[in-house]
Amino acid sequence: MNDLTSDTSYNVTAEELRQFIERFERLEAEKKDIADQQKEVMAEAKARGYDTKVMRKVIALRKRDKDDIAEEEAVLEMYKQALGMI
Repeated sequence: MNDLTSDTSYNVTAEELRQFIERFERLEAEKKDIADQQKEVMAEAKARGYDTKVMRKVIALRKRDKDDIAEEEAVLEMYKQALGMI
């Protein structure tokens, strides 16, 4: 392998690496923008009187499987009953 071939391989690899890094950095910036927008939505909801802590729990629940939620709620009820909380 001569020096020219070695240099060409390195340049292509370096350019590809640079592209990956720049794509990742753009995605990081987009992620920050989205997080800022989510904060704005929650601030607006809070200003309108909604409980944002509960809203976040509802959002998390909507991501989960309904059967998992039902099972967790059943166990929670059983534990609360065992402790005399209901």
